[in-house]
Amino acid sequence: MVLTPALLFRAMSSVHIEQLNFKPVALYFVAIGILYAAVFVAQGHNTRAAVLGLVATFSNTVMIGIPLIGLAYGQAALVLLLTLISVHALILLTAATIVLEIMEARQLPHSGRVDGVAPPHHPVPLPIIIGLLFAQSGLVIPEVLERPLQLLGNAFGPVALLLVGATLTRAHVGANLRAALVLSLLKNLILPTLVAAVGWLGGSRGLDLTVMIVAACLPTGANVFLFAQRYQVAQDLVTASMAVSSVLGLLTITLVMSLVGWIA
Repeated sequence: MVLTPALLFRAMSSVHIEQLNFKPVALYFVAIGILYAAVFVAQGHNTRAAVLGLVATFSNTVMIGIPLIGLAYGQAALVLLLTLISVHALILLTAATIVLEIMEARQLPHSGRVDGVAPPHHPVPLPIIIGLLFAQSGLVIPEVLERPLQLLGNAFGPVALLLVGATLTRAHVGANLRAALVLSLLKNLILPTLVAAVGWLGGSRGLDLTVMIVAACLPTGANVFLFAQRYQVAQDLVTASMAVSSVLGLLTITLVMSLVGWIA
């Protein structure tokens, strides 16, 4: 609620709309749609399948993606990633909600289920939008505000990565290891491969394609667990998959970033 908005607003506060490129973002979601549909069908097209489809496609683009891509590829890459982030959760989580509600209505037409607590507000799209609007105004952030925003934004990366590590200490893999490993390989390796193929066929090249591929190889994001909890399905497997995906990411992210130059 503090570090994230400061970073996102400052990053987008000097970006003009004509500088944004939505083509690689659109291709990214084409690849996600292919993998999500495959997992959904393979797992039996039910609520459990809908949640596991998210496990295999929803990347941790904020807490891991922002510090990683910003450090590795610079400001231009970060702007492209934030363009993706601005619609990432909106598109994926909205689509998943529709699928889950349809599947649940079919499975439990008279269940009288009491919904869980709604997912909390996530402070990501609003500062991106406000930053873009500020940039179009032609104004410049005053130095008295620029410096504090810079300090807060710079703190985001290390704090976010520490929190990811702290979350992993509470994860219990146990009997779900095999299934979690399969889902993690889909997320960390198959999805970036699909993004690379779809992006290449769609004519995306260079930094645009690089950022999308690296974003696709990031570990599963925490929002997926909120869905598993809300719909009370596959919670242990989702938690295990998030842990395995994050640990496996030490190897798979390194591998993907080493190979991406040959593809893009």
